[in-house]
Amino acid sequence: MTKDGKQVSGEDSLIARYFKPLATDPGAFGLDDDAAALRAAGDDIVVTTDAIVEGVHFLPDDPPDTLARKALRVNLSDIAAKGAVPAGFVLTLALRHAEEAWLKPFAQALGEDAGDYGCPLLGGDTVSTPGPLMISITAFGRLPQGKMVHRAGAKAGDRMFVTGTIGDAALGLDVLRGGPVAAALAGDAVGRDFLAARYRVPQPRNALAKAVRNYASAAMDVSDGLAGDLAKLCAASGVTAVINVPSVPLSPATAGLLARKAIGIETLVAGGDDYELLCAVPGDRADAFVREARQAKVAVTAIGGLIAGLSPPSFLDGQGRELALKRLSYSHF
Repeated sequence: MTKDGKQVSGEDSLIARYFKPLATDPGAFGLDDDAAALRAAGDDIVVTTDAIVEGVHFLPDDPPDTLARKALRVNLSDIAAKGAVPAGFVLTLALRHAEEAWLKPFAQALGEDAGDYGCPLLGGDTVSTPGPLMISITAFGRLPQGKMVHRAGAKAGDRMFVTGTIGDAALGLDVLRGGPVAAALAGDAVGRDFLAARYRVPQPRNALAKAVRNYASAAMDVSDGLAGDLAKLCAASGVTAVINVPSVPLSPATAGLLARKAIGIETLVAGGDDYELLCAVPGDRADAFVREARQAKVAVTAIGGLIAGLSPPSFLDGQGRELALKRLSYSHF
């Protein structure tokens, strides 16, 4: 295969066919260079990276379009938690085989999300591997200088908010694996499909980024479990939290399973892959934060507050009794 009289590698051909059409930003140089240029325009640039690995973050038979969306969206969630807007991303793809039946829907879905979220492809790398499929994305975001929201910065008296609903993705994984949750939903195809979709395709809350930047004292995305990620935020800020467990927002499918005691609350608050935002907001800013979230059409729920202390966060039931959680979050190791 030749181009302008020069030999073109299989990798170059793959990039030209599937990914060059996605590189619409001028700084990508049509993927014809070894690097991209990202203009700062006086802003700070936020950088985050996440990889998803077959057998760890997704199942071997997950559709390629859902993998593309998940790989980008888990990074977009981090960008949102910093109060930034997406600026672009680079992609590293490790494949066992270069098959059109997989690459075509993957590239199409990636391009659709890149357009919908305003986060263009800037470059990357494709490699072959004898091991599991791996998709790694490094994403960039922009925000005004000095305005990035950190994990540290929360204060005693702040209220804790979380977006969306918690625990759906962990249950969705169990559904896809044919576990106890799948059995409990044997007659509920709608519930099974909803939970599976929440695992496969996260819903990053980028529409809330401005409100996070304007009102949150600290924030992070919930990727490894609400309880564990809250503990990380508290540790970074030098405070602790008291969480009212009945206030934790649940989807109808998840709430139904909990009411039937098909699952326990620990499964929900310690399960990973929520990709919701956890925000500490000073009390005098809370109403404004809620109003702006409503305008952005992102559901936010107050689940408790921060107090002085360095002990682990407390999770209280409806009678004010502390729940003993054996597990706080998902861990890779």
